[in-house]
Amino acid sequence: MISQRALNRATLARQLLLRRHAMSPLRAIEHLVGLQAQTPFAPYFGLWSRLESFEPKELADLLLGREVVRITLMRGTVHLVSAADCLAIRPLIQPMLTRALTARRLEGLDHEAVVAEGRALLTERPLSVKAMTPLLAERFPDADPSAPPVILRWLLPMVQVPPRAVWGKAGDAVLTPVEAWLGRDLEPSPDPQALLTRYLAALGPATVADMQAWSGLTGLRASVARMDLVDLGGGLLDLPDAPRPDEDTPAPVRLVAPFDNLVLSHADRTRVISDEHRKRVITVNGQVHGTVLVDGYVRGIWKRTAATVTVTLFGPGPREEIEAEALALLAFAEPGGKPVVRFD
Repeated sequence: MISQRALNRATLARQLLLRRHAMSPLRAIEHLVGLQAQTPFAPYFGLWSRLESFEPKELADLLLGREVVRITLMRGTVHLVSAADCLAIRPLIQPMLTRALTARRLEGLDHEAVVAEGRALLTERPLSVKAMTPLLAERFPDADPSAPPVILRWLLPMVQVPPRAVWGKAGDAVLTPVEAWLGRDLEPSPDPQALLTRYLAALGPATVADMQAWSGLTGLRASVARMDLVDLGGGLLDLPDAPRPDEDTPAPVRLVAPFDNLVLSHADRTRVISDEHRKRVITVNGQVHGTVLVDGYVRGIWKRTAATVTVTLFGPGPREEIEAEALALLAFAEPGGKPVVRFD
């Protein structure tokens, strides 16, 4: 049996949070199997918390160079992934997205026809949902105008194109088909076991329920049964040679990004956050605050407004260490500003 504390340290090691790493942003994004990107700039802070000397321009350049993309993937949420992972992962996730659309009961429309029209329209030029809605309504005059964009969201693999999520820029989510943006087709025969291996390398050890919670997929037991894994007890499975640090390994204070996969990628999240504290991190409308890790566990939340970071702790904590990390975050996000750290 692996102890809860050892499980915590193993997860932090694979999430690159036991120390900052001298690793390229692209390599880190691929190691992590992407970063959840519900807000445009959260991945910048996700990489800052994990990498040495990371600068916003590095990720902005990857987006502009089409080496990384923002696309709906795991759990039906927007993720920032490498171009290669986009092409390999989206086909594996598609059955879950198709089921999500089916649950919405958008009947009376030929979904294939909507996808074909949407693909042609958005290949010609990227469009926001607001801009595409009247154009699709012209093509499907008998349908509820809001229905075709919803169908495209779930069935047509679309990336959000820059300047969306480029550091220092603003812009609506403007969409175009993956193939049009990357000039390559989706993988025709992606390997689910390869994806689960990547998950364990980034977020393991884990149970099958954890894998399903992260991906949104069901029916994974057959794939897991064919994998060469070690059983750590309590349903926890792992790659044989994956790092499992000693439970007494020090874990530094970290300010983890909003919507970070660290707190969203397991069915049982108590390896990093208590059920009580999770209710304070994830709001009733689905927002996920940035979190404060103390000794490897979530002990508070943080918010930034310009050059001010406000920290709300859930109990006693090492304020000097947290303040130092918050000042480092502000030096990254607001260089030249007058940094202020407040504790609620």
